[in-house]
Order: sequence, then structure tokens, then C-alpha cells
Amino acid sequence: MILRLILLLCISTHGAEATFAQQPQDLVVVAGQPVTLPCTIPAYHGVVLWIKDGLALGVGRDLSGYPRYTVIGDHGSGEHHLRIQRVELMDDAVFECQAVQAAMRSRPARLTVLVPPEDPVISGGPVVSLRAGDPLNLTCHADNAKPAASIIWIRNGEVLNGAMYSKTLLRDGRRESTVSTLYLSPTNIETGQQIICKASNKAVPNGKETSVTIDIQHLPLVNLSVEPQPVLEGNLVKFHCSAKANPPVTYYRWAKGGSIIKEVSGDTYEVIVDHSFFSEPVSCEVTNPLGSTNISRNVDVYFGPRMAAEPQSLQVDLGSDAVFNCAWTGNPSLTIVWMKRGSGVVLSNENLLTLKSVRQEDAGKYVCRAVVPRVGAGEKEVSLTVNGPPTISSTQTQQALHGEKGQIKCFIRSTPPPDRIAWSWKETVLESGTSGRYTVETVTTEEGVISTLTMSNIVPADFQTIYNCTAWNSFGSDTEIIRLKEQESLPVAVIIGIAVGAFVAFIVLMGTIGAFCCTRSQRNLKGVVSAKNDIRVEIVHKDHNAARESEEHNSMKQLMDPTNGYYSVNTFKEHSTPTMAGNQSTEGRNPTNTSTLGKQRVPTGMSFTNIYSTLGAGPNRLYDYSQRFVLGMGSSSIELCEREFQRGSLSDSSSFIDTQCDSSVSSYSKPDGYVQFDKDSKVSASSSSHYSQSSSQNSDLTRPLQKRMQTHV
Repeated sequence: MILRLILLLCISTHGAEATFAQQPQDLVVVAGQPVTLPCTIPAYHGVVLWIKDGLALGVGRDLSGYPRYTVIGDHGSGEHHLRIQRVELMDDAVFECQAVQAAMRSRPARLTVLVPPEDPVISGGPVVSLRAGDPLNLTCHADNAKPAASIIWIRNGEVLNGAMYSKTLLRDGRRESTVSTLYLSPTNIETGQQIICKASNKAVPNGKETSVTIDIQHLPLVNLSVEPQPVLEGNLVKFHCSAKANPPVTYYRWAKGGSIIKEVSGDTYEVIVDHSFFSEPVSCEVTNPLGSTNISRNVDVYFGPRMAAEPQSLQVDLGSDAVFNCAWTGNPSLTIVWMKRGSGVVLSNENLLTLKSVRQEDAGKYVCRAVVPRVGAGEKEVSLTVNGPPTISSTQTQQALHGEKGQIKCFIRSTPPPDRIAWSWKETVLESGTSGRYTVETVTTEEGVISTLTMSNIVPADFQTIYNCTAWNSFGSDTEIIRLKEQESLPVAVIIGIAVGAFVAFIVLMGTIGAFCCTRSQRNLKGVVSAKNDIRVEIVHKDHNAARESEEHNSMKQLMDPTNGYYSVNTFKEHSTPTMAGNQSTEGRNPTNTSTLGKQRVPTGMSFTNIYSTLGAGPNRLYDYSQRFVLGMGSSSIELCEREFQRGSLSDSSSFIDTQCDSSVSSYSKPDGYVQFDKDSKVSASSSSHYSQSSSQNSDLTRPLQKRMQTHV
């Protein structure tokens, strides 16, 4: 039908001439905007058609099929303009204006429709959260654009480079979508930063943009403060746990030394501290949705020494090393001192005390002392026990009453404990139990072992016997020589009488001394004679030469083991016995021959009689001063020089007798220096033999006589 009309019009206008005054031009328009395609044919009054991509839009001005399309202009002037309201992408085509009757066609005009991209979208926006330390990846989409959009990233006004792009053509074949990805390292981002994605094309030269805010989430950042510091033990301390967290903190938890403190839940903890806070830290754990952060602090607590490693007592063999370890804690820094109990010598200032090649004298108590200046001190005592031969320490002269039961005690220190303890005297050896009048009992104490030899019904011969106490262990042996001395027993009445008589005797004595001084000064006597039966003169000894006493005692111990070698007794060595004039043999030993190492014993099988013979003590050599009194003047006292037969022999003190007693006697034996006693005076003096005998027994005759005198009444 339309074709017929066109043909009819062409025929009716045939021959008429017409030209285009205006033709449509190529245009670029943004979708949504109106556009007008001009077409003017003056002096043409025929039908005008608009062709779109080869298809007529309508006849004349009737474009009812395209509501947005309208033909405008003065028809009488030949104006046939095509106006398009709100251009759409479908309007992107080639348009022509045709004058049908004149058979004219305008040149094709290309209408290009530009489509701006949709608003860009950043994935995860508007707030992008990430954990601290993680890199940032941002993706921005700019879709449905014609032409494809260009995307840039902007931060703080600066374009960020390094983004990657990709384009996708849509199904309509005209529009495209653009995707841009931006990578930022953890060190290149900060929380709170704003990053912009800007998309643009020809439709929107200024572009469209969107932004995101970076939210870096992290575990709580915690700071634990302690006030005050330093602090003395027993004072109040406040802990404050301040935290920054994203997301916010959900709760606090406190602990000390790994143990939860349940009664505290906030950010503050107050407590009275003790020494444990120095070594056991207080911790604060802060938690948010990402996790927990734990921080701990020790308190600088001042406290006195506390034992960290306790030293242990040691038992070592003789010659071995002993190492003690002692560790203390204290604050401020402490000082450690090792000393032996009873000694002021500092052995070490370290935790370790090492004693090289210990000897028996090293045994004892050792103290590890620690001092914290101006705070306190502490100490720990340990024992060092040295395994070695036994050591015997006993009184060399012990007492008993005649006719009574007597005891001799032997104290033995031995580590390890002694394997055997034996008593020997004369030809008898007894380790335990009872033999005749003798009984041996052994008692163990904390300090050592006490072995007791008990004798029933003491007889005089017991006071002349020498007793040998010997102990053995796996390291060796030791021996001690002990004598028994008779103990005086005076009735109370006698004691009172003696005391009264002593006072009277003292007055008489002073008068007598004064008379002698006045009437007999020319004789230069050193003493007076007294024959009163109630006066007892006793020897008083003073140790002028302790070394000689020790030598004499050791010499005796060489002689006193009648065990026939059973107890490993050393062989006796005879000493030279030069003779003196008057057929008297001397028993004085060359000092060089008498010095021995250790304790020597009686030769095997030798009896006490043999001992006397060995010593060279014959009847002609022994001095008997039992009835001889030499009295000398000296500070209102009387000096007695007396030796008994057996005492003088067994004590090996002949040299002492010669130098002390004999010299005194010889000086007084002159007619003008010595007063001889007659037989009556001897008898008178012998009436006090009981006291004289006691005096002899109660003195240690191996010691030199003292030059002053004492009188016992």
C-alpha cells in the first residue's frame, strides 16, 4: 500500500525540480539527550521520508510507530527535521532524508549514541576491613558503558598506579563493562584512609566515582603499667592494663605466674606484693573478636635472701674434693659468703664452694650466708664429714676410788663408724662383754662413740696399770694411753678439821717463816721444815714445757700395747742407755731418737716388767724421795720435790728428776743449805703418809715442778 502511494506521488510530481538546502550530519549524542537531524528541501511539496538503517520511519510527518520521533519544521518552506526525544542506544543508526517525488536522497548521517557507565562499585565497600598485616586488594566495576569506561584509583588526591584492567562486551554488542583491580601492600595502607574509584568515558568526561574507607582490624595493642616501682615487699602495687583494639575489647583476664586471678575482671589490679612477684610475672590478657593479646610484667620487689638451691651435707673420703652448691635469690643484688662455723675466714663468694683434697680437720659445719644490703640476710648450714681413720680424744688420767667400781672412758670420733674398739692392759685384750672384774660397753652418740671400761672393786694394782684404747675402721686406726689415778675420799668432819687446822697452821707458819728470816738469814735457806702431822704439802705443777710433756706422753704410748701385735702395733725401738758413775744407769733418751711419727706401741709379747727392763730402769737408778721433803722459801708457800718408785720409772722422767729434783737436792745437801731430817722427823713425817700418797697420786709427775708452793692442810 505504501509503495503504491509512493508511486502515485512520484507520478504526480514528475518533472518538478528540487534540492536539499539542509541535510542531516553525523552527530554524537549522549543517551538521554534530545537530538534533531535537519532536512530542508525548498520548493518541494511532495512526500518526505526518514530512513533509519534502510527502513522508513513513516510517511510524511506521520511517525506514529516511533513515539519519541517527530518531524518538525515549516512544511510550506520545505523543512522536514527529525527530532528524537531522549536518545537511547537503539537510536544509534544511520539516518537519511528522502524526497520521494523528486527522487532525492540526503547523504547518510551517522548518529552515535554515547552511554555513560553506571556508577562504579567497589567490592566490599563502603568500608573495607582487613586484618593488620594483610595486603589490600580492591576491585572496582564500571558497567554498561559505550564506549568502555576508563577507571583510575585516587588516594589523598594522588592517582595510584599499578592497577590492572579488563573489559567485557555485552550481549547487545555495543556496551562494555570495565573491571579494575588495585593491590596495596600492608606497609602502604593505613586504617581510616579513603580510596576513590573513578570511571569515565566520552559520555561522562568528568567521570563517576565512588570511594571506600580502609578499616584495618587488629588484635588489642596492650600496655601494662606497674606503680610504684621499685617497691619493698609488703606494700601495695597497682597494675593498669591499657589497650587499643579494632574491633573493641570484649574482656580482660589477669593471671600471676600462670594462675588465673578470678576475682579481677577489669583493666586495673591492685595487690600487696611479696617476693614471688619478682619471679612470677603478672599478666593481663585482652580479648576482642579477632583474638587475644597477653602482656606480663615482673615487679621490682625488694626482698631479703630466699633459698633457691639448698646445699646438701657431704660425706667424702680423705683426700677427695668436696663441692657445696648454695643458691640464693634476693633483690637488689645479694652477696654470698661461705665460711666454716667458728672461723671468720671467707672461703668463697660464689655459689660453689670447692674444698680440694680434704683433710680430717676440714670436717665440720659450713655456713652459706647471703646478704641483701639494707634489706635482710639469711644463712644455711651444712656438714662436711670426712671419711678417715678414727681419732681418739680422752683424758689421759682418770680417777677412781679404791675398793669401789671405777670407769675409764674413751671417746672416739670416726667416719665411717669404727669397725672394732678394743681395750688392752697387761696381757689382756677385751673388745666387749665381761672378763673377770672388767666390762666393756660401747655407746654411740651424735658426736661419736664412747667406749667405757668398767672395773669392779678397784685394787691398788689398777692404779699402776696402763690401759690402751684402740679403734679401727677401713681407713686406719688410733690408740690412746689412759692411766687410772686414785681419787681422795675424805669424811666431812676431817675436811672441817683440816680447814680449821689449816688456818692455825697458816698463822704458825707465818711466824716460823718470819723467825727463820730474822735469825738464820745468813744460811740463805729457801725453805723450812715442818713436821706437823696435820699439815699436808702437795706438789703444784705448772706447764712450763708443754712440748716436753707431749713428747713424754707419746713415748709412753709407744710402750703401752701388750697385744702381741694383734692390733697392728708398731715395733718398739730400744734406746741407748749410757751409764753413770756409781753403777747407776741412765734412762734419758737421745731426743733425736725419741721423736716418732704417729703413736708407737709396745713390742710384741712384751710385759710391763720387760718395759721396765727395756727402759734401763734398774734398782740402782730409781730415786726414792717418798720420805724426803725439800722445803724452800718462796712467796709464803712450800715446794715439794717427790717421786715415787713406779712413777719415776714409768713416766720416763729421769732426765726431769736429774735436772729438777737432783739439782735442788744437791744445792741443799751442803751443810749450810740443807737441813737433814733425823729418823724421828721421818717418822713424824710418815704419819701423814696418807696425804703424801694422795698428793703423789693427784699430781702429774711428768710435768716440771712449779717454782711457787702451795700448802694444803
